[in-house]
Amino acid sequence: MASSNFVDYVKLFLQSGNGGAGSMHFRREKFIPKGGPDGGDGGRGGHIILKADKQLWTLLHLKYTKHIRAGHGESGSGALRSGATGLDQVIQVPLGTVARDVETGEQLCELTEDGQEIILLSGGRGGLGNDHFKSATNQAPRYAQPGEPGIEGWFILELKLLADVGLVGFPNAGKSTLLSVVSAAKPEIADYPFTTLVPNLGMVFYRDNRSFVMADIPGIIEGASQGRGLGIRFLRHIERNSLLLFMVPADADSIREQFQILLGELEEYNPELLDKPRLLAVTKSDLLDDIMQEQMMADLPEGIPAVFISSVTQKGITALKDLIWKHLNKPDEW
Repeated sequence: MASSNFVDYVKLFLQSGNGGAGSMHFRREKFIPKGGPDGGDGGRGGHIILKADKQLWTLLHLKYTKHIRAGHGESGSGALRSGATGLDQVIQVPLGTVARDVETGEQLCELTEDGQEIILLSGGRGGLGNDHFKSATNQAPRYAQPGEPGIEGWFILELKLLADVGLVGFPNAGKSTLLSVVSAAKPEIADYPFTTLVPNLGMVFYRDNRSFVMADIPGIIEGASQGRGLGIRFLRHIERNSLLLFMVPADADSIREQFQILLGELEEYNPELLDKPRLLAVTKSDLLDDIMQEQMMADLPEGIPAVFISSVTQKGITALKDLIWKHLNKPDEW
């Protein structure tokens, strides 16, 4: 996923169609000079519909689209003919897309399943023709309903990546390197901070043709929840991950302290993130011998399953996959 092509936030002006007006018409035929009312109904205005598409990974196709308008319903006509329905506008979005109202910030809907469709803005109803208003005391009604107006406004579409495993760590913790080793993803890798500027997804193949999706989230720094570094722009992608894999390098001053800082930033952003299962991978462990690794075990946070890994030498990679799969699946599926 090229960094210039990854778009996870767009602001759009959306407008559903107006309903068509009902017809005020009377039947006029040869030998029937005073026929009754036969005005047809107006057509419904077009909807604005969001549709989830698993083939999409970004909102790039909407980046330069600022206005989307559905078609208006057509007016009814004589002989009880109804007006045509306005053309619906279907907006294709990736799985994990959330729609919000710009003014209130309210979340209006979210799409998480392929093919799921949600009417974001309903088209206006068509007006009733004068045929509906005839009665024993008013056999020639000279009025019909106008169509209802559509709905318009500014809306935000936000993408929260759907992945089984989200990688959480400081810049240069080895997240991108791990993803490049266990999947076919090719994130940018370098020995300086903030190499990863956008999330990357990779499909990790496991035993017996099984697989899971891993997401490399741009590095978190202390104060990210208050806007430092890359801020909270990418923290929202962690919300949809089933499992959080914390990654701390073996050369850190204190593994326990770094883990607590990362955990604190997630809690500041969204306390519900602490309810997700957590694992710990100590990266760059090819720098450790057996004695150093055993001594470092005492500095690991309590109650968190941990594994020492090295993406360069492949140390612990199989054990890490086993641990992830175990926690992603129910006990009867292990």
